[in-house]
Amino acid sequence: MYHIAVSFDVPADRREEFITAALEDGRDSNRDEPGTQRFELIVDSENPNRFYLNEAYDDEAAFDVHCKGAPFVKFFSIIDKFAEGPTWLIKGTRIEDNA
Repeated sequence: MYHIAVSFDVPADRREEFITAALEDGRDSNRDEPGTQRFELIVDSENPNRFYLNEAYDDEAAFDVHCKGAPFVKFFSIIDKFAEGPTWLIKGTRIEDNA
């Protein structure tokens, strides 16, 4: 399974706009992209204007499909005006314990 985690810093006055756009991206990706396994929006415990997207895909190819999809394009068309990020925190394939 391929995982990514990114952070975004958002101005306080655009916080709700970011949340709405991110939740819509996740909802539409989960619904319309079969390779999307998880899409979570997490707010930082110390900074209410820092958000994390924690996502999982079948494989890197499924993530590439996501990056070209309508939900992703729409999300970035909204947040590019005000959000700082993404800052990459994780990008890679989970190693399974098959023991």
